[in-house]
Amino acid sequence: MTIHPCSGRDRVPFHPHGGGNPHKRHIGDGRDALSNGARSPTSKGMSHDTDPTPVADSPSGEAGMSPPGPSSGHDQDTAHAGASDPAGAGHPRIQELEAALEEMREKWLRSEAEMQNLRTRTKRELEDARQYATQKFARDVVEAAENLKRALASLPHATEGEDRLIARMREGIESTERSFMGILERHGISAADPAGTPFDANHHQAMAEQHSDEHPHGTVIQAWTPAWTLHGRLLKPAMVVVSKGAAAGTQPAAAQATESGTYSDPTYGNKADG
Repeated sequence: MTIHPCSGRDRVPFHPHGGGNPHKRHIGDGRDALSNGARSPTSKGMSHDTDPTPVADSPSGEAGMSPPGPSSGHDQDTAHAGASDPAGAGHPRIQELEAALEEMREKWLRSEAEMQNLRTRTKRELEDARQYATQKFARDVVEAAENLKRALASLPHATEGEDRLIARMREGIESTERSFMGILERHGISAADPAGTPFDANHHQAMAEQHSDEHPHGTVIQAWTPAWTLHGRLLKPAMVVVSKGAAAGTQPAAAQATESGTYSDPTYGNKADG
C-alpha cells in the first residue's frame, strides 16, 4: 500500500469558533481517516488476502473433512488387535504375578482343607472324651457285674422244698444283678454273649480249643465271660473256648470227662460228676 503525503488542501482549516480543542479535532480527523482507509478498496483487498482459504467439501458431503488416507485401514487393524489382546497380557511381569496368584490360591485351598479336617478331628475328639471319660472306671465296674453272675451260678438250682434261706439269697442276688446291669446299660455299658458265633479276634480272647461235633471249626463253643463295650467301644474282650471241629474217634465235647470223674470248669474250677 502506497501512502501519499498530505497536501495543504487536505488540511482541515482551524476554526476558532468551531468549538472544542483543536488537538481533539485533529485526533478526530485521524480516526476518520483510518475509518475511511478501512473502507477503502485497498483495505478491502488486504482483508480479502488475509482471509483463510475455504476447504473444499469432502466426497461424503461434510465440509472440512478430508478423505481417509492409506493409514486408516492400518489404524483400524491395530485397534482390533488391541481389543482382542489385553494391554500387556504377554508381559513377563504379568505372567509372574498370575503364577504367584495361582500358587497362593492353591495354598489357600489346602489350608482350608486342613482347617476343616482339624475342626472335624477336634469335634470327634471332644465327643470321644465326653463319651469315654469313664472308660477306666467302667472297665473296673464290669468286674463286679461278672462276680454277681458267678455268685448266681454258684447257687444250686431251685428245687421244691429247698431251704428258704437259699431261695431268698437267690432272689436277692438276681434282683441286685438286674438293677446293676440296668445302671450300666443307661451309661452305655453292655455285655454280649458270643456263644455260637464265629471267633472274632477283635472282641474275643481264645482261652482254649477243643473238638466239637456240634460246632464247626472256628466257632465259639462256650464263653467264660461276656464281651463288654462302652458306647460301642470294646472295654473287655470275651474269654471263650473255640471249636477245633469234629475229631475221629472222640466223643462230643459236652460228654468229654477226665479219668478221675471230673470235668474242668474254667470259671468255677473242677466239679465232680453228680
